[in-house]
Amino acid sequence: MRANPYLQDLFSVATPAKRFRLIAVIEALTWAGLLVGMFLKHVTHTTELGVQVFGALHGGAFMLFIAVTAATAWSLRWNWRVIVLALLSSIPPLATVVFEVWAARRGHLAELSAAVEKGESVDARAQGQG
Repeated sequence: MRANPYLQDLFSVATPAKRFRLIAVIEALTWAGLLVGMFLKHVTHTTELGVQVFGALHGGAFMLFIAVTAATAWSLRWNWRVIVLALLSSIPPLATVVFEVWAARRGHLAELSAAVEKGESVDARAQGQG
């Protein structure tokens, strides 16, 4: 069974597209952590620790996502529609990952888009083994 090309090289920051993907995933995970923290604080009334920890982490991840989105948009020459969609994706929980997958499939994420089209890993494509 072949590995999912989306998950290949997830922690690589070698290119603007890879940096965008990593930060999109981090932003989504910290959003999810914050939601769990809010549930524990406001529904179960057990602890505020989740909100304190994930609130700070998500705040930092959100600001980094905005900065990386701007840099990626500049580097990959995104049009205004793609830029606005990327920025809006940071608002609903987990939408940054949905946007990233959409952007890769639509050709907006350089080598990640090419790998998705061919169903290969980014490393295999770079080495000519696709």
